[in-house]
Amino acid sequence: MPAFFCAGLLLLLQGCSLLPKSEPAEAETGARPVSGDKPAGTREAFSVAVQAPDRVREYLERNLEIQRYSQIDDLGATELSRLMVAAEANARELLATLGYFKPALTLELNETPGAKAPREVRITVDPGEPTRVRQVQIDFSGAIAADATAAAQREAIRNDWPLRAGQTFTQLGWDNAKSAALRSLTAKRFPTGSVALSRAEIDADRGEASLRVEYRSGPAYRFGPLEVRGNERYDADAARRIARVPTGSDYDQQKLLDAQQRLASSGYYDSVFLTLDTDGSNPLWAPVIAQVREASLQKVVLGIGFTTDSGPRVSVDHIHNRMPLLGWRAVSKLLVDRETRSLGTEWNAVPDDKGWRWFGAGQLKSETSGSYKVDSGRLRGGLGKSSDHIDYNYFLQYDYAQNRGVNAPPSASALSVNWGWTGRYFDDAGVPTRGHGLALELGAGYTLTGEHLPFTRIYGRWLGIVPLDWASSDDSASAARSSRLQFRAEAGAVTARQSAQIPSTLMFLTGGDTTVRGYGYRQIGTERSDGQIIAGRYMTVASIEWQRPFVYRGKLTEWESAVFIDAGAVADRPGDLETKVGIGVGARWRSPVGPVQADLAYGVDTKKFRLHLRLGFTF
Repeated sequence: MPAFFCAGLLLLLQGCSLLPKSEPAEAETGARPVSGDKPAGTREAFSVAVQAPDRVREYLERNLEIQRYSQIDDLGATELSRLMVAAEANARELLATLGYFKPALTLELNETPGAKAPREVRITVDPGEPTRVRQVQIDFSGAIAADATAAAQREAIRNDWPLRAGQTFTQLGWDNAKSAALRSLTAKRFPTGSVALSRAEIDADRGEASLRVEYRSGPAYRFGPLEVRGNERYDADAARRIARVPTGSDYDQQKLLDAQQRLASSGYYDSVFLTLDTDGSNPLWAPVIAQVREASLQKVVLGIGFTTDSGPRVSVDHIHNRMPLLGWRAVSKLLVDRETRSLGTEWNAVPDDKGWRWFGAGQLKSETSGSYKVDSGRLRGGLGKSSDHIDYNYFLQYDYAQNRGVNAPPSASALSVNWGWTGRYFDDAGVPTRGHGLALELGAGYTLTGEHLPFTRIYGRWLGIVPLDWASSDDSASAARSSRLQFRAEAGAVTARQSAQIPSTLMFLTGGDTTVRGYGYRQIGTERSDGQIIAGRYMTVASIEWQRPFVYRGKLTEWESAVFIDAGAVADRPGDLETKVGIGVGARWRSPVGPVQADLAYGVDTKKFRLHLRLGFTF
């Protein structure tokens, strides 16, 4: 008995050298960590080779714990045998997470004197048939269980459950399914929902899994008042009107995020975080807490950039978040590039309770417009409203334009009343892969130079992105890999007597990076008999572009290719419209600062190639 005891104690002490120790213990005993850097030229104690189907092999190679000990170069045979016994149990646990509960495993220790390591632990795995889900039971407790108005939400959670009967059971799939259903529960009305019961009963002999999960909803919540914390210089009531939290309505996580985004993009705050206070005693009037860090009262922003339309660009922005007397927010900008010099300012009041705000704007600009230099000015004032997808504007506008050059068109000025509407319905505002946007402008006014004559102005533009893989349109991962068609259309018309002197800034020119590629910026217009290009009263633009994501070794990259055809025309009469066509290819890169677009286009009319570069997406 003493001999057996001593031998067992010796093995136990040898085995202890394999166990990870705390840092103080290592410092005291000088023990090495389980893994780490080795001196150059030191061989590993052993290597691990896994023979199994690819998916199983890759998973085991990444996660088997025995590999952590291969760096210890003084392992004895007894210690390695103990590790192999533990490795078998570890492999069975890992295989169970993939749904294989009755695998056949063989572990062998082979001498490999000529290899990188002197010994090889070979693990041969026959995983067998995967376990499949036999049935899924989803139950609810709490307020949602007896609430008739929550029937649709309960049904949606059950219908959207991703791990269905007949599918392979995996631990990751099981965990993800429970998390997805919990997110659906807490996204609307029941933000304090939780998992009350989670059970997966595995019948390894039959290869079947019976799943049951119960969700406890907690009480139903409604939005209460907005409480702003961290504000000093900006009025809390203004924050409430900007955020527009739907007080009194059922809790909806998306509505809370939308309110947070409205505050964050207002310019008054450097950071905003909105949460629902669920610690109160009345869930039907739960306060919304807005934790804010205010932006500086004034700020100057310097910018540099480059476009193939206008070359290098330098800008200076001055922001005043609370103007004296008015209390409005003012953004003033000076911009200089190869084609344009402009100085402008825009003033905006805080929105009222319905989201409408007063605004005013002014701009002085000198730019190349067709074949001439145009010095122009604009004053605008009115009412505007921005919702989640739609912008409205009603405004009075004064324009004047002075054309400079030989035989330049006469100068002109006008006063007009205008209405604008813009709707954006894209899946991603920054990098859309599907959806559409539509913008409309209607105006009517009188010319103020020469004979005072009435005129009307109509302008519209549309952009649509259509995935070509309709079968996977509900799968965001598959949709991201599918090719797309992007359609673009633009049209405008100014109607008035032929003798009416209308400012050229109210008429139309096209061509450039965002309109008809293959032509210079605003170089498609009405061509006079002397060959000079001027702005015209009618414009049409159309474009179709095929976009295809680039997949490398089965993985989606940040790059896309594109092939496109653009066409546009400008004239003073509809019958004189002559289409200019541009064709080309391009590349798209989803950079950390936004999408970068590079296109090489050929102008069919000019018979020249032109490179177009652009950063960002706007509509």
